[in-house]
Amino acid sequence: MSAPRTAVVTGAGRGLGRAHALALAAAGHAVIVNDLGDGPAETVAAEIGAAGGTALVSHHDVTDFAATAELVGLAADRFGSLDVVVANAGILRDRTLASMSEAEWDDVIAVHLKGTFTIAHHAAAHWRARAKSGADVDGRLITTTSASGLFGNVGQSNYAAAKAGVAAFTLVAAQELRPYGVSVNCVAPSALTRLTEEPLRRYEGEITDRRREELDPRWVARVVAWLCRPGTRDVTGRVFDVRGPRVGIASGWHLEPTFTQPDDPEHLDRALRSAIAAAPPAADMEGQRHA
Repeated sequence: MSAPRTAVVTGAGRGLGRAHALALAAAGHAVIVNDLGDGPAETVAAEIGAAGGTALVSHHDVTDFAATAELVGLAADRFGSLDVVVANAGILRDRTLASMSEAEWDDVIAVHLKGTFTIAHHAAAHWRARAKSGADVDGRLITTTSASGLFGNVGQSNYAAAKAGVAAFTLVAAQELRPYGVSVNCVAPSALTRLTEEPLRRYEGEITDRRREELDPRWVARVVAWLCRPGTRDVTGRVFDVRGPRVGIASGWHLEPTFTQPDDPEHLDRALRSAIAAAPPAADMEGQRHA
């Protein structure tokens, strides 16, 4: 009997991470449940164990380069290899640009952007070494962006910058890791979690049962679990916008319209204004506030 595929899920103690860990365990993965807090990761690992799955707990800090090396090493040592990484860990420090502190900027960039890089770097090195040794690697790296990173959102310049960086990082990683047998994709989730519940209440008031169902993290986890299935390695370099049961594929930046600059500055003014009027807006704010 072959060994189970092994997955690391960061920020897996609650919310989206918990849903990802449970979905991957249900699909037969051995899951390393990574979370900094004492208690939440243990609870999720116990849930997986009670359902007949295999789980280990990790308290490694994803902002620590050496710690994520140990985390990847843990997967290799205990299960022989690492097959899936879901980089999900995240925090919020919402503040408008004029009011944001340096620490609020640095903390968010560290957890979201550096935290994606650190685990992805060590996993990539692991997969490259396996591929060069002749192994048939079937790896998956799933990153996490946000509608705020794709479309913008007031009060989240730190979060949006980090999440936009994650989306761009995903496209590069997909190109670099494909030769080693690894697909890299990104999810932009809209889900009701501990981080998003209070902002949602501020904008929408009392959260109804129907709204809770629409924004249940399991909808996002279903897409993540699908991306980690055998036979989906050909799907790579994509960003999936998941809002409850509705899924869209984000196409990213594209040029429309384009024109050749005229020599006359006045003509340039008219040409630029005409192009701006014909182009779609850079931000689609409606419906993005809670992501």
